[in-house]
Amino acid sequence: MTVHPADHATRGQVEPSSCLSHGGSAGYGCWRREPGSDAGFAPEEIRIDEPTRAARLKWVVIVDADLPPGRAINAAVCVAAAIGAAVPGLLGPDGKDASGEVHPGLPWAGRTILAAESTELRALRDRAAAGEGALVVDMPSQVQHTRVYGEYLDTLARAGHHHMSYYAVGSVGPRNRVDKLVKSFPLACWPPRPPTTPGAAIYTRASQ
Repeated sequence: MTVHPADHATRGQVEPSSCLSHGGSAGYGCWRREPGSDAGFAPEEIRIDEPTRAARLKWVVIVDADLPPGRAINAAVCVAAAIGAAVPGLLGPDGKDASGEVHPGLPWAGRTILAAESTELRALRDRAAAGEGALVVDMPSQVQHTRVYGEYLDTLARAGHHHMSYYAVGSVGPRNRVDKLVKSFPLACWPPRPPTTPGAAIYTRASQ
């Protein structure tokens, strides 16, 4: 079944023009749509009767493996929220249970949460941002050190590129390109599993 806009007009999707005006021009470093990016689903591409692997685009979020679980989950959720606002067609239609209660639409194309060491995460973010055809969202580490968003923006404005670190990076783009970017990273695991060898990551690797 193909879902058309009229079938789920109350889902609060952001139109592409709003996404573009919301992002990179502000200079916050929160998310950017690459030139020529096709990070979005046309109405006819929203196929809720097919496996997630059939979707044209792949969505991944990679978190810093050294973060404690609570902060790692916070980082993943923040990046996911920014992606959800920026990518048209990412959410499926609302669902209704047998009692008639309506449950808001969720991402129909799936998403994968991975983990990387902090240096790997920084390198991944730079590689993703240097490419074309995908949406890249990052969560600078500064944002978890204040409860005032304006203070975060001020701190970010004073931080040069070489002083940036990230707690999470997300990307939505063509499946083959995203797979190439993240193929070496493990699935995130909470609670962390103990290392199997000295110095091993606390997350277990798995095929995507």
